[in-house]
Amino acid sequence: MGFRALIIAIGSDHAGYRLKAELAERLRQAGIEVLDCGGGPERSDYPEAAERVGRSVSTGQAQRGVLVCGSGIGVAIAANKVPGIRAATIGEPLSARLCREHNDVNVICLGERLIGPEMAWECLRIFLDTNHASDGRHAVRVSQIQDIENGGLSFQPRNG
Repeated sequence: MGFRALIIAIGSDHAGYRLKAELAERLRQAGIEVLDCGGGPERSDYPEAAERVGRSVSTGQAQRGVLVCGSGIGVAIAANKVPGIRAATIGEPLSARLCREHNDVNVICLGERLIGPEMAWECLRIFLDTNHASDGRHAVRVSQIQDIENGGLSFQPRNG
């Protein structure tokens, strides 16, 4: 992994804490600094973890984020409410690569109930090793997403 200088924010709810703990340990073993934003076996609500990780990334405290819940869906929805966050639920390596290349995703979301630890690690590794294709159509689209977030675009429905 070429991202040893990265700081990765990681968090979960109670349904994702086992996978979160395993991924955090693997990141540390790879020499990556981990900012643990919480998540353990006691009942917790995923929006809290999503906000903590999202704000850590959006403020620059961490360069990327990892969120884990039962499905990965709830944390992605909540994280995407934090300005500056582009979160995606990922379940296999191709999507992990494409979410970075095409969409400049900065928070990967995983479902502990849907993905095993080896597949989750492979997705995370690819997510961290992949850069955004910051030229051409992908850059334009990410810019459009940011404009929507900032209230600057208003696409009108198309007929037909």
